[in-house]
Amino acid sequence: MKKFYNEDLIVAIATAVGGGVGIIRISGKDRKNLQNLVENITKSRLNLENLQQRFCYFSQFVDSKNNILDSGLLVYFAAPNSFTGEEVVELHGHGGKIVCQMLLNRCLELGARLANPGEFSQRAFFNEKINLLQAEAIADLVAASTSKAVQSANKSLNGEFSDKINAISEKLTQLRALIEAFLDFPEEDIDFIKDSDAKARLQEILADLTKLLGNARQGKILQSGLNVVLVGKPNVGKSSLMNYFAKEDFAIVSEIAGTTRDTLKSAINLQGIPLNIIDTAGLRDLHQTADEVEKIGIGRTHKEIANADVVIFLQDIFDFQNNENQSENELNIKFPENVPILKVINKIDLCENSADFANSENQNAVFISVKQQIGLQNLEQQLLNLIGWHEDENIFIARERHIIALKKALEFAQNAVLLQEPELVAEELRNAQSELAEIVGEITPDDLLDKIFSQFCIGK
Repeated sequence: MKKFYNEDLIVAIATAVGGGVGIIRISGKDRKNLQNLVENITKSRLNLENLQQRFCYFSQFVDSKNNILDSGLLVYFAAPNSFTGEEVVELHGHGGKIVCQMLLNRCLELGARLANPGEFSQRAFFNEKINLLQAEAIADLVAASTSKAVQSANKSLNGEFSDKINAISEKLTQLRALIEAFLDFPEEDIDFIKDSDAKARLQEILADLTKLLGNARQGKILQSGLNVVLVGKPNVGKSSLMNYFAKEDFAIVSEIAGTTRDTLKSAINLQGIPLNIIDTAGLRDLHQTADEVEKIGIGRTHKEIANADVVIFLQDIFDFQNNENQSENELNIKFPENVPILKVINKIDLCENSADFANSENQNAVFISVKQQIGLQNLEQQLLNLIGWHEDENIFIARERHIIALKKALEFAQNAVLLQEPELVAEELRNAQSELAEIVGEITPDDLLDKIFSQFCIGK
């Protein structure tokens, strides 16, 4: 049973203010209340009973004294054939900030309540027009920063992620039913594990969950991007590399060491993958500088390293040649556990044998020259390889909570494989199925629902 929700007539501006067209969206269960609003806001006193669904009707929109606020189109969607599953009306007027606000205020005067963030999508979820995965995909589609993210969000919105979840859940249901039948008829005296082919079925479920978890991890990258932190001594070329990634002069580049005192962040699109590139203050032993501002910058660098998804550790070619294995210790860097580190050696153009470095097959470092644009495409590819990205048309948008639930479901299924007692196997499979049900919203705590929908924009 999904959480009860308020049945008020709700209203919100559903488009970005300032465009050519502004849409006011109104939704509620009670057609009488909606009819009262429509009749009083349209100069022609439109009656919902006489309107054809999904047709545009021209009207002038008026205030309480019948003064014209705007003119435009009215579209009616009757329950349950609307986005929310309720009675819905949209007023399509001009997109100016003031005129949209005046129309919104008029709707509020007529008894509607301002919608909470995500409340339209929340009602669609409660009325089973969409599941929770699809609801989240709506917000992810709006927030998508790359074309790949848009495509993946649409896959989730169209139900591809849900279908895969439901297919695995159905296999779990069938296996659980088989176990229950065995438990109900123990007098049959059969070898459950052998005769029911339970292990083979479980292995198939494990394979499905493992593949789905891998795709979800890829989708999580598209949903939120990754924090890529540039780390190294002063004047090794971090700001130049930052500008290369950002495709603009984002950071100040100077021969003077220590130009970057604070962290700089830029959201970039790397071959369709959203990344947050973070340039940091050059690292050195804090005892070697009396500059308080530099100390603060170095402290912030360490904080960014602690929160990094990926670290690019940058050295110049001379440090690499003279001090290859000691730079991390010299800088007193503590990289987080399980965070991939990409060692990048810059300024190879300053060496006579730069071509040898550029063509090096050294597996421990990538050799580049930002200034001469050498090795940068290889750097991009190595970065994508490091984060585990691979091209796959079946990748759908996913969130951290989906990955956590899938990992738990996989763990329960793995536990079931190791067990012999049917009762214990059944319990592990029930737990796995509960995790999958939470992903699509069949079993979801109310506080989680509130948190998810509160992150939506108003009007969605």
